[in-house]
Amino acid sequence: MLCANILNMKNEFMCHAIDMAKKAFDKNEIPVGAVIVKDGKIIASAYNKREELSNSLAHAEILAINDACKVLNSWRLSECDMYVTLEPCPMCCGAILQARIKNVYFGAYSKESGCMGTVINMPAQLKNSSTTVYGGIMEEQCSKILTDFFNSNI
Repeated sequence: MLCANILNMKNEFMCHAIDMAKKAFDKNEIPVGAVIVKDGKIIASAYNKREELSNSLAHAEILAINDACKVLNSWRLSECDMYVTLEPCPMCCGAILQARIKNVYFGAYSKESGCMGTVINMPAQLKNSSTTVYGGIMEEQCSKILTDFFNSNI
């Protein structure tokens, strides 16, 4: 029963990340959403805002990390988990590792720039990384929103 509850919580958090990705989609941003969880509660959530902010750093993961640091008044997020709809890129993976996020759960794999196992595996290459990565969480739903976005912008 406990495993089922944990799986349901993971799906619930990933569903929230997907909701964030849908907000990005509606604003014509690449639809990626991220959620940061501590002690079973969402403390930060964000979606891509590169176009809105005219800022190449405004990825969902970076924005969520920034908000979580403010909430906890600390740069260390070692007791936090991140749920993100797309496998993080090099920049976001670096930020996740620097923030010391405990677990990362991502949905869709990124064949172009995924740095948590697909193109490279940054967490495994760093000797002091304690981040554990789980890919393919609600992969079909996470991939669909990206496919729909890119098909509508051809």
